[in-house]
Amino acid sequence: MERILDALQTVRACEERSEHGWVLDTVVEPLRPSVRMLAREGLVEGASRETRAELSAWEGRPVRSAVRVSSAGRDLLAYAQTRPDPAPSGPGPGERLVELLPSQMAALRVFVGLAGELASPPAPGLAERVRTAVHDRGAGRWRLHLTQEQMESVAYGFWLHQMTGSAGEANRFGRAYGVLHQPETAANAAAAAEPRSPCPASPGR
Repeated sequence: MERILDALQTVRACEERSEHGWVLDTVVEPLRPSVRMLAREGLVEGASRETRAELSAWEGRPVRSAVRVSSAGRDLLAYAQTRPDPAPSGPGPGERLVELLPSQMAALRVFVGLAGELASPPAPGLAERVRTAVHDRGAGRWRLHLTQEQMESVAYGFWLHQMTGSAGEANRFGRAYGVLHQPETAANAAAAAEPRSPCPASPGR
């Protein structure tokens, strides 16, 4: 994959330097093996006969071939820029390695995706940790390094998930890491039980 991305970036750079947005035969020739590899993946497109005629008129010489990055190639380059950085080899100071099942990771992504709508949003840095999590295919787990504050935030997200559906994600997290969200039910119940003054009567009643 790195070979493909490197070749695609090279063609894209040549295309951007071109006045007409095409990489012409004189430039393509040294890149021919790379261009063929990219063409097999649908990442570059060749100029049509009509386009070659226009390019020939532009260049003042016969242009036998020309290529440019295809729409799929442009999308791949954009997507490649969002790839997470390699995870550090071990947890940093105050961090702990956390391994999540796919169902837990899916619930966590919903939680961090709602950050702007929640009264208690995810802990600082949690969204970035989720974005850069690494999938261990052999173990079938997502690996990420979290602080205690972030782990408590994850537990809160799993509690929200539990209250609207499955409790499995929260229970597994609690068993594995000893972190479960416990709503302040006792304090809330006591506050609700306190005697309150009756609502004032509306004027005229």
